[in-house]
Order: sequence, then structure tokens, then C-alpha cells
Amino acid sequence: MTAQVAITGIGAVSPNGVGREVFWRNCLEGVSGVRNISRFNTDGFMVKIAGEVNDLNLEEWVEPRDRPHVPRAVPLARAAVAEALIDAGLEPAKMNRDELREIGVSCGSGGAAQEFSEEQYRLWYEGKVKQCSVYVIPSSTPGTMASEISMHFGFRGYSHLISNGCTSSTDAIGYAYRAIKHGVMDTMIAGGTDAPIAPLIVRGFQFMRIMTQRWNEAPHKGSRPFSKDRDGFVLSEGAWFFVLENEEKARARGAKIYGRIEGYGATCEAFHRVRLEESGEEPARAMLLALKEAGLETKQVDYIQYHGTSTELNDRIETKAVQIAFGEHAEKLPGSSVKSIIGHPQGACGAAGMATVLLAMRDGKVHPTINLDEQAPECPLDYIANTARPLQIEHAVANCIAFGSKNSALVLGRA
Repeated sequence: MTAQVAITGIGAVSPNGVGREVFWRNCLEGVSGVRNISRFNTDGFMVKIAGEVNDLNLEEWVEPRDRPHVPRAVPLARAAVAEALIDAGLEPAKMNRDELREIGVSCGSGGAAQEFSEEQYRLWYEGKVKQCSVYVIPSSTPGTMASEISMHFGFRGYSHLISNGCTSSTDAIGYAYRAIKHGVMDTMIAGGTDAPIAPLIVRGFQFMRIMTQRWNEAPHKGSRPFSKDRDGFVLSEGAWFFVLENEEKARARGAKIYGRIEGYGATCEAFHRVRLEESGEEPARAMLLALKEAGLETKQVDYIQYHGTSTELNDRIETKAVQIAFGEHAEKLPGSSVKSIIGHPQGACGAAGMATVLLAMRDGKVHPTINLDEQAPECPLDYIANTARPLQIEHAVANCIAFGSKNSALVLGRA
């Protein structure tokens, strides 16, 4: 017998607002978190905008003496996890060791410690060796990201990091869902964190010519999924985490429930390091696999949270994948892309999208895809352009696509 998996807590640290309710209010109002980069001097850069988290005091989440020794993604994650725990009514500080052994961590991060490693190389090559961290090796290791969450809160169950590019947090949540569904764990802290805004990372994406260079003077207009004039994504950062629980046990303790995870699907096109295969078949199959596990027909889906990066290739092929998966229902299926509002937080993006779906279920209203002034002809579906919309959601799909030919999808349902 398998368990139902409930979401009982949500935490958000986003470029458009720190805290779940601030994040969500600004999503509904279409308030962009994209600004000119303040983290470093962008003179000589073709791209000068990003979605930075500027409203979080990092020293509240990492002691000043430890800040030089951990990636920026760590305090972002800890803050989001703390909010999710409070929301779920869980207090790790009051738990005994056996109780803490029953809580695991499944963290998704595409870049993980890249920003930290880049800084260590900079110090080394500038001859500032004494300023390098003594923890340069463990803190540069992606898996340590999950450990930093576990150590901060005292969790002694699973402590695993999934790094699959942009699908990282979707896969981490799917992994946590399966662990609870099959009775391996009762409670999982799952989500994603990424902080990739650093000079060499930005230059690397510039070389690939997949970031927008046209909106340096109007940053909030830069992320334009499905728009005719889109020309690339906007890099961003953030953390979104959830408390996932065995629903029966969550109800027994009186927890409020945002919704359920009902299915998870993942595929690989085995095609290219960065390009999507033109047919759209494997992203479509990932969504269909998730629906199959949920026991749902495509016509039962009320809403889709698109990956929607704002690149010409992704938006076009993702649209095609939705048309393949949903058939005639695709024409009537509303959806939106939170990346139009917050930019693209890499491996944390799937968790950001899942947060919006759950909050939309709660409130009966979905956020818009902003900056959609004129839809591209190859993107003819309903992307909820520019204005939030009332919508009652019973079942939704949160879709994700990544470098390396990876595709993942979650099906979320009202509890």
C-alpha cells in the first residue's frame, strides 16, 4: 500500500520578494524581480541584468565567521527551509534524536557551489591565497549543499543533493515524493536553491548567446516567455522549499495541507548538451508519465506551470510538447511561466513553479506571464498574458526542461 504525499509547508526566497506571501503577492501583481546586476561590476559585459535576492540578511542564516566558507546558495536555502518548517508547524529544536532521524532532505541545485568556487579561483589567481577558504574542497562539492541544511536544523534522515541542471529541484521533489509514497520516509524537506550570478558564469552564458542582451535599460522587461520578440533568458537566484509528509500522519497531527503530489515523470532525449530535440516527444512523455502515475487523463488537468525560459528554442519546443501531450485539450489549457517575473533561477526553477501552483490552488487565482505583448506565432496557446486570472485548480502540471536532454514533470492536486 502506498501513501498519499501532502505538502504542509512552503518557504520562498525570491528576487521579487523574500517570504512566501510577499513572493506570491508580487507574482499575482506581475512585479518583476529583475534588476541591474549589483553583485559585481558589469562594465564590458553584454548582459547587465539578473534576478538578484536583495532583501535577505545573509548573516541571519550564516554566522559572519562562516560566510566566507559557504556558497551563497546556503543562506538562501536555510531561510526558505525555516519558513517552510514554521508554516508546517514543525519545530526541529524541540525534537529528540529519534524524531530528527525521521526527517530527510532532498535538495535540488544546478549550479550548487559554482559561484563559491569561482570566488576561490579569483582569490588564488590574484595572489590572495590567505583569503581562500580552508573549506574550499568540501564547500565546492555539490552534495554539501544538502548537508548544510541538515546540519543547520539537525535533520538526521536522508541528506541528498540532486544536480540535473534546470530539472534539479523538480527531480529532488520527485525523489522525496517517491520516498514518502513507498514508506521509506514520513517527512522530507524538498526543494531547490541556486545562486549562479557571478562574473564567469554570466560570461559563459554570454558565449552561448542564450541570455537576453536587449533590455539592460529596462530590466523588468527582459524575461519574455512566448513573446514574439523574446531573445534569451534572464539569469536569477533564489530558494523555494517544501515540507512533504505522509498525508495520513500530517492530518493526524492537525497540519494544514496545501495540496498533494500525485505523480512524477522524467525522461532524457539523449540528444545534445544544450539543445532540445525538435520533435518535443520526450518532454511530452515526461508529462504523460507523471499523469499516468497520478491516474489522470489529460483533460483533467486545469493548469500548467510552464518551464518558459524566454529562449526561442525552449518556448517553441515546450509549446509543441504540450500540444503533443494534451492534444485538443492543449488549446483550452491555461498556463503561465513564473520566469517572466523572477528570471531563471537555474536548478531551483522547478521548485519556484511548484510554489506558485500550490498557492494558486489555495487562492483560486493564477499569476500571469508578464511581458507577453505579442505572442510568437509558433506559441499559440493560452499563457495567461500580463494579468492574473481567477482559476479553480483541481489538478495541475509543473513542467521542467534542462541541459543534457533532461525533462521532468510533477502533477499536483488539491488535497
